[in-house]
Amino acid sequence: MKGVTVITHPLVQHNLTRLRDEQTQPQEFRRVLSEVAALMIYEATRTFATEKVSVRTPLAKTTGKRLSREVVLVPVLRAGLGMLDSILQLIPKARVGFIGLKRQEETLEAQFYHKSLPKDLRKREVLLIDPMLATGGSTVAAMRLLEELGAHDVRLVNLVASPEGIRHVRKHCPTIQIFTAAIDAKLNERGFIVPGLGDAGDRLFGV
Repeated sequence: MKGVTVITHPLVQHNLTRLRDEQTQPQEFRRVLSEVAALMIYEATRTFATEKVSVRTPLAKTTGKRLSREVVLVPVLRAGLGMLDSILQLIPKARVGFIGLKRQEETLEAQFYHKSLPKDLRKREVLLIDPMLATGGSTVAAMRLLEELGAHDVRLVNLVASPEGIRHVRKHCPTIQIFTAAIDAKLNERGFIVPGLGDAGDRLFGV
């Protein structure tokens, strides 16, 4: 699919299988989700803009590269929190914003319950973090908010996606880049990804 990168690295796929397993308990689920997020972030940031800088090693002066734009990490609450810490370890200077969305069970529409973001995202690389891309409603709602703040280079780091969700997001947010570990078969009548891995937030926190 255009604008979608499926990360097929063996370690990513190995960890995804552990997350799918219903026998995986919350403590292990949290640890494995954090590990797989760190692996996926390498692919998601591969094309980040860099600039040349001069540094001096203990032996000589040389030229290196550094990120040329500030990075903003935006986990979607609550499941996105399970991917945040390991990404922050790799990009420790990143700023962090939060978006809280809940899905109405009757309509499957996403509604905000929390917003905390930098005011100007025009010159920043934005990583939207959400383990599940199901109906796509939460991603589209989050993207609308990010666009209002000037974001134009947004990448979604996502563990499992549905074909329906991807189509919905690409229709309404054609510029977003999606990085996922799997595109599953379908959504069920409740809007859950099948085979999926269940409710990521419930499995992450045990409630």
